[in-house]
Amino acid sequence: MPKADGRSALESLMAADVRALTAESDEIGRYFAARHQVAANDFRALLHVMVAETAGTPLTAGELRKQMGLSAAAITYLVERMIASGHFLRESDPADRRKVILRVADHGMNVARGFFMPLAEQTHDALTGFSDEELTVAHRVFAALVDAMRGFRRELDATSG
Repeated sequence: MPKADGRSALESLMAADVRALTAESDEIGRYFAARHQVAANDFRALLHVMVAETAGTPLTAGELRKQMGLSAAAITYLVERMIASGHFLRESDPADRRKVILRVADHGMNVARGFFMPLAEQTHDALTGFSDEELTVAHRVFAALVDAMRGFRRELDATSG
């Protein structure tokens, strides 16, 4: 069992890793946006919608607006632009037909897959030396970090004007 100062050092290393991962992710997102002639907010929206779909909790335009911190007019313009470019589509929510959810359209998914496939391959190669048990623990750690970040964001949302 690590000493408290050893634990603190490990947590500091992990926090530094998360910052580095975030910085690299932001740079990759910038390249994606530039290569596919989409604005930074368009890429952020695409990412939010993809993450929500993967989690099985698709977003409405209003939920996307809240997550991105944009005005109603700005999110309407962004969503319309993403639909017109073939990145998004609207669907009726199967659980509540009055509600409209955003989905990544086939074109948007194909563009994302085409761009990110080399990263997926490099990620696969980077993880081949880890056992399934190690990857399971790593997944639990990432899930805990994401939950902590979401909790912090909720606190920021609650205290912002």
